[in-house]
Amino acid sequence: MNHSGAESDKRTAVEVTKDKNGIGQVVLRNPRGASARVSLHGGQVLSWRTEHDEELLFTSSKAIFKPPKAVRGGIPICFPQFGSRGLLEQHGFARNKIWVIDENPPPLHPNDSNGKAYTDLLLKPSEEDMKVWPHSFEFRLRVSLAEDGYLTMISRIRNINCKPFSFSFAYRTYVSISDISEVRVEGLETFDYLDNLCDKERFTEQGDALTFESEVDRVYLSSLDVIAVLDHERKRTFTIRREGLPDVGVWNPWEKMSKSIADFGDEEYKRMLCVDGAAVEKPITLRPGEEWTGRLELSVVPST
Repeated sequence: MNHSGAESDKRTAVEVTKDKNGIGQVVLRNPRGASARVSLHGGQVLSWRTEHDEELLFTSSKAIFKPPKAVRGGIPICFPQFGSRGLLEQHGFARNKIWVIDENPPPLHPNDSNGKAYTDLLLKPSEEDMKVWPHSFEFRLRVSLAEDGYLTMISRIRNINCKPFSFSFAYRTYVSISDISEVRVEGLETFDYLDNLCDKERFTEQGDALTFESEVDRVYLSSLDVIAVLDHERKRTFTIRREGLPDVGVWNPWEKMSKSIADFGDEEYKRMLCVDGAAVEKPITLRPGEEWTGRLELSVVPST
């Protein structure tokens, strides 16, 4: 198991456990008592808690924790396809696969390890995957929890094929909120978006901040690197920083759509919002031997 140096072992903890279905999970803890839990099913972050043991990610009360279904909540990884934009299953297959702990990953910058609790996971395509999407790749994921409670996800996808391939990608981030009608998103104003409720038609965001009063399913294009989700009732602000991920998906199913989702409670739309770091509009193309990196950093601060 990877730790970040003997000295910091006293301060950070990385524990490998299993869930009730026998699927491996990695629990990360920082010295102040914040934690994150990552499942080997999908390489999916299922929990991110503050030092006061407050859960920051939404998971549906009806979520199904049995493969091959992805868990409704946390941070599922959409690869090699976002949504239904292609011939593969919705959001691609990475979130439905069992990943392995990567015992010997190629090094990252020391800043990505120092003082952090982290784990490295690896996904390689099976023969079944190759039938559906005939491209050889190595997908390395680092999930780390810093001393300040920041959660970082770094994806490195390498083409180990002899021909190029293209993919789209997203960290589908379900943030836990008090009440969707009391939330606003800043950093998307004036940017263009594709509206999935209007056949992916392109519009420009007019408001000074994004607020919610009905179903929203959009991809904002080439927006700012930092997006803020302000929760007035809980008096806290999520900050979402992205690198290599120009687009931002925003999704809330609202009342009618919620009733049609089997693994989602009818009223749960009020307590969640998906804000995704994504690369959707312009797919990423890797030549043989090339590697792409996409990084997401989540933090939460009290706000007024």
